[in-house]
Amino acid sequence: MVSAVIVAAGKGTRMGANMDKLFLEVAGRPVVAHTWNRFDAAGWVDEIILVVREGMEPTFKELAVQYDLTKPFRVVVGGAERQDSVWNGLQAMSPAAEIVAIQDGARPCTSELLIEAVIAAARAIGAAVAAQPVTDTIKESADGKLILRTLDRSRLWAVQTPQAFRKEVILHALSVVRERGLQVTDDTAACEFIGQPVKLVATASPNPKVTTPADLPYVESLLRQMS
Repeated sequence: MVSAVIVAAGKGTRMGANMDKLFLEVAGRPVVAHTWNRFDAAGWVDEIILVVREGMEPTFKELAVQYDLTKPFRVVVGGAERQDSVWNGLQAMSPAAEIVAIQDGARPCTSELLIEAVIAAARAIGAAVAAQPVTDTIKESADGKLILRTLDRSRLWAVQTPQAFRKEVILHALSVVRERGLQVTDDTAACEFIGQPVKLVATASPNPKVTTPADLPYVESLLRQMS
């Protein structure tokens, strides 16, 4: 059994005050409804856990009705940090779950092929992540003003979501992170702490995350192409 945890509890502060990026309308529906629909339609996913801000539970349940999202789902409240929200989502999975795919709520263009590829890789090796090779020249700066050095981009990958894991792997990895009081910005970083190999699954088509208002026209054009 495969569970998907969609993390939709962030505040999206880079969008500006009083603006929830997850509920901005693009291509006819809110961003998060597109994301949810990708996993609702994915054949390899059996259930969906939505991790949301406290008080938003009824709004998400209404989305399921409004957009005819029929796969079994549960809505749980997130935590103080992203890793706490993921942990809460993991606790809500069915006991029968063997694999979990974790997805940003603000990443609405993820293809079903990518979801399946990441899940398959996680089943084979224990952990996997959607990613793209870095093509820009990357500079390191110590102060944000002057270049310190140029990094070797041939070894650099930009990771995305979904990130998928065998259930016991991610539970153990995040348990270690929590016990040590560490902060991680993505779930594969927790795997690094326990020495768990993570398979890079190259993203064949654009899979952007909505982060700033400037992202919306591009995301809308992609969504209209996918429909």
